[in-house]
Amino acid sequence: MVEPGHEHWMRRAFALADRAEREFDEIPVGAVLVGADGHVLGEGWNRNILDHDPTAHAEIVAMREAGRAVGNHRLLGSTLYVTLEPCAMCAMALVHARVARIVYGATDPKTGACGSVFDLVADPRHNHRIEVLGGVLGEEAGRRLTNYFRAKRGRPLV
Repeated sequence: MVEPGHEHWMRRAFALADRAEREFDEIPVGAVLVGADGHVLGEGWNRNILDHDPTAHAEIVAMREAGRAVGNHRLLGSTLYVTLEPCAMCAMALVHARVARIVYGATDPKTGACGSVFDLVADPRHNHRIEVLGGVLGEEAGRRLTNYFRAKRGRPLV
């Protein structure tokens, strides 16, 4: 059973993903980084197109905001809620930031790096391990992404 708090934060990530799509026509991925005390440290959504930055994934944007907020590049004890399984770039940034837990919605069958295609965060060679919980509101998260791409291609929504 999924903890009620996980659903709460995933819905906040969905709202950020909706904003990415609605306001910036970005791929709708949203991320919320929550501190060990339960307070939001940083939020983000995909900004690749807006910022002309291939590294501006939702997770990276949220970590940058959190780092500025706490005055440290280490985000110890924090949990990242993200609508899509992180890619390799984001997974390794999360390891370097010492994030404690990743909770994601949809699995990414093409570039997922937290257990599906790759499992970078569990590699025993790293000096930090991250707890991973995938599939939180995963069906809804996947449908949102599918519909974004279907709409782009002029296909009916699911």
